[in-house]
Amino acid sequence: MTSKDLVLVAGGTGGVGQLVVGKLLEKGFKVRILTRNAAKAEEMFNQRVEIAVGDTRQSATLSAAMPDLSHIICCTGTTAFPSARWEFDPPLNLIEWGTAFVNPKSSEAKAKNSPARVDAQGVSNLVAAAPQNLKRFVFVSSCGILRKDQLPFSILNGFGVLDAKQKGEEAIISSGLPYTIIRPGRLIDGPYTSYDLNTLLKAKTGGKYGVVVGTGDRLSGDTSRIDVANACVECIVHPSSSEKIFELVNQGSRPPVIDWETLFSQLV
Repeated sequence: MTSKDLVLVAGGTGGVGQLVVGKLLEKGFKVRILTRNAAKAEEMFNQRVEIAVGDTRQSATLSAAMPDLSHIICCTGTTAFPSARWEFDPPLNLIEWGTAFVNPKSSEAKAKNSPARVDAQGVSNLVAAAPQNLKRFVFVSSCGILRKDQLPFSILNGFGVLDAKQKGEEAIISSGLPYTIIRPGRLIDGPYTSYDLNTLLKAKTGGKYGVVVGTGDRLSGDTSRIDVANACVECIVHPSSSEKIFELVNQGSRPPVIDWETLFSQLV
């Protein structure tokens, strides 16, 4: 890390993203947030970050966020199943909600914030807009990408969230940019609502389990959002994590300090 390093966090006001921002500030990085809601970001981060207004779903809005970046950490996402976060336009009535669960394609057409638009198209747009001299593109994906035909991932992918995340991964890998892709398990540990900056800077996992990483999409289990955020930030500190795709879950006993360099160096 140098004093010139500037990290763009996409999805920086979300559950993992806001923790990423707190960890970056704690380590002395300069941070820029890509957000659709500047007022929310300003309040959350106490004016300690740069704010770029843009929407990954709309490629024309992204160029203003790109100057002078050294890294991008993408924590964008939506719910795996239809919800208000899908931003239906117009809003669904009760009959349409029922139809959506029987016929996913019927809901997809009306949703502005579906997995296909956020995790596939949005990530692809962000990759296309990224500076070619970027030091690292970090993407928070999901366990189960390679096990979509197996339970419980076949259920999780009922509305295409794993398909969409895989398309996002493929866009990153084929871009030629240096990258790290993190595939967490089921996310646990808050925040479930927006925290203030002081709380984010002090966030510690309440879990008693250690951090386990693996490749080949063979791990399953719960993953602390705080550990995902730590991994995102540690990735850009440790060169050994470059060009790696790995799963991240919480298992076993937790040591006093997580040795990220050892974890990353064992990945093949």
